Amino acid sequence: MKRFIVLISLTCALLAGCKTQPAQVAHTPGSDVLVLPSPNEMLYAKVYLDQDGAPVYELFHADTPVMLPSALGFELRGTVKYQGLEYSGSEILKPDELPPYMFNSGFEVVDVTFDHFDETWEPVWGEEKSIRNHYNEMLFELRHKDDGKLMNIRFRMFDDGLGFRYEFPDGQPLVHFVIKEELTEFNCAQDNLAWWIPGDFDSQEYEYATSKLSEIPEVFPSRTNQYNSSTTLYSTGGVQTSLQMKTPEGLYVNIHEAALVDYPCMHLLAEGKNLRSFLTPDAEGWKGRLETPCVTPWRTIQVAESAVKQLESRMILNLNEPCALDDVSWIHPVKYMGVWWEMIAGAGSWDYTNAASVKLDSFDYAAAKPNGRHSANNANVRKYIDFAAANGFDALLIEGWNIGWEEWANCNKDYVFDFLTPYPDFDIDALNAYAHSKGIKLVMHHETSSSVRNYERHMEAAYSLMNKYGYDAVKSGYVGDIQPLGERHYGQWMVNHYLYAVTEAAKHHIMVNAHEAVRPTGLCRTYPNLIGNESARGTEYQAFGGTVPEHVTILPFTRLNGGPMDFTPGIFEQNLKEWCGNDSHVNATIANQLGLYVTMYSPLQMAADTPEHYAPFMDAFQFIKDVAVDWDETRYLAAEPGDLLVIARRPKQSSLSGSAKAFSAGRDTWFVGGVTDEEARTADFALDFLTPGKTYEAVIYADAPDADYEKNPQAYVITRRNVTATDSISVEMARGGGFAISLRAL
Repeated sequence: MKRFIVLISLTCALLAGCKTQPAQVAHTPGSDVLVLPSPNEMLYAKVYLDQDGAPVYELFHADTPVMLPSALGFELRGTVKYQGLEYSGSEILKPDELPPYMFNSGFEVVDVTFDHFDETWEPVWGEEKSIRNHYNEMLFELRHKDDGKLMNIRFRMFDDGLGFRYEFPDGQPLVHFVIKEELTEFNCAQDNLAWWIPGDFDSQEYEYATSKLSEIPEVFPSRTNQYNSSTTLYSTGGVQTSLQMKTPEGLYVNIHEAALVDYPCMHLLAEGKNLRSFLTPDAEGWKGRLETPCVTPWRTIQVAESAVKQLESRMILNLNEPCALDDVSWIHPVKYMGVWWEMIAGAGSWDYTNAASVKLDSFDYAAAKPNGRHSANNANVRKYIDFAAANGFDALLIEGWNIGWEEWANCNKDYVFDFLTPYPDFDIDALNAYAHSKGIKLVMHHETSSSVRNYERHMEAAYSLMNKYGYDAVKSGYVGDIQPLGERHYGQWMVNHYLYAVTEAAKHHIMVNAHEAVRPTGLCRTYPNLIGNESARGTEYQAFGGTVPEHVTILPFTRLNGGPMDFTPGIFEQNLKEWCGNDSHVNATIANQLGLYVTMYSPLQMAADTPEHYAPFMDAFQFIKDVAVDWDETRYLAAEPGDLLVIARRPKQSSLSGSAKAFSAGRDTWFVGGVTDEEARTADFALDFLTPGKTYEAVIYADAPDADYEKNPQAYVITRRNVTATDSISVEMARGGGFAISLRAL
């Protein structure tokens, strides 16, 4: 990285080689304007101090404003006089009882440094073999005129967007400080169309609303009546990131954050077309406790000229630090099944007894009467192992194997699980040996019931138990209100816990799939054993009243912007009432469920239904067996949030296993997936991503002509044809439908 320093008055020198001179935009004078262009010069930011010494930025795409002048800074915890003594940030008084300390104006510029960086790096797993990280950078160093406190703002401009973060250097008057609120603004130039979910400090498990920014408060009440185990809504103008927008001119703009470490998760507060950061508070109402030197997460604004270009962006990953693990040989993609869906749908249960109260240190499970519905029993688990092994899967998740499930949810109980002791009908030694004899690894399940202190109390022993039995992946869960009470799922305390669990797991060579955790911000680059997250409304909600079909066309633009999702697709029996008396209905066709294995990226991919439900449709199930979960190349063929997705992917041969390895067998293969919303659509696309001169067999799994997600979801057709790179394919998608295609060179 070549570093050079320029005077503020010479900022124009940076632009001397630009093909086009950025348009001049009026601003309130207070300092010279600094201009930071993207490497391709299509985007540029303006940064300056206004007449009050307040830092401001603007963002442009060519001559079109994306963000109008937007404020930067903080409101910190001030000081009070109590009984004649002065306390800096009393721990007794609440935030609204303390005078503010405004750290958003009165600054002067100390120095400005410009950098340029260009590298190509290879992820341990991902959507492509290599990722280019290319940006121009500016460090804006500021000092408060009154007290000499220092705050720097680092800007990185990529071809696909702007990232910036606050940095508080060492050796200055500001040492320990508490944030009352971060005052970062995203003052959108237009009243953009937005795809959003309600701002909630404890849950992301919502369906998306589509409205203009100014309409969010009006639409908000209709989006909150959805079942969640723990919710804390904070404002009718509150929304969550990653927030996908579309401008009237057709630009796709996305606001998110990257590298969320030791800091509360950022939400947004919409006021007209203006958005402001709104951090998750701790139990006392404060928004962050920091000690210099320290940095905040990156605030990100991605800008793309098409929906396809937005999906291609890897800016969030690029703003994270490189891999922190010396040895990654033990990290691998996983295609798995699970003793899970039957409990979610209500055909079985996690708990072994119907006891109303269970104390783990005294309850006698051997003498207790079984409820007869416990799914994680020896016979049922063996059945799943047999099916998974026969069909070339890697692993089997088993939920409800351990004692304590009788009163796990929303009981605010501290010592609810020990993560070590199995129920009487789950022989962990015998089942583990049986699974290994079949080439199947078991995936451990650690539901914490949000009793976080209890999980950390048992974590070392639980991970050691996994090492003993050869478990190398864990699904953790955080259902219910966080304990200690008052903390939130997305506050600084919990953000630190989630990362602690990942780093401790890495010491044991364990991969982590965290559910109900904070939404991903690209940390999987730094800690690739964070192989999956839920952190959104997943397939389980198809059993809790259903989910609208458009949901799966939006998630890749929002939730997946920060990392892969364990969405748990593959439901083949949509009529839950007939199966287990559940009145809910799975709002998707079988072809749609197949398409999700390509459109919903994850290196941890589940076939979520039961063996019995797959048995009548083994010809369609073949695609789940064949499809890979780790990729060398991805092509986005068609996309529009809320409408449709069509994506093609080429597998990474070195990571193939089981039936997917047998399908590719060293040959050139591609997989294509498509999904639509509540409207039937035709997907037309060229196959020009195939290797020229080669002929491929295309197996097309599509909706039948009479398929419909409500009326006839199990109707599909499978056709075969030979194709080359000069051919095109046209596929009809039913309402709530989709398609999947495997392509193998002959």
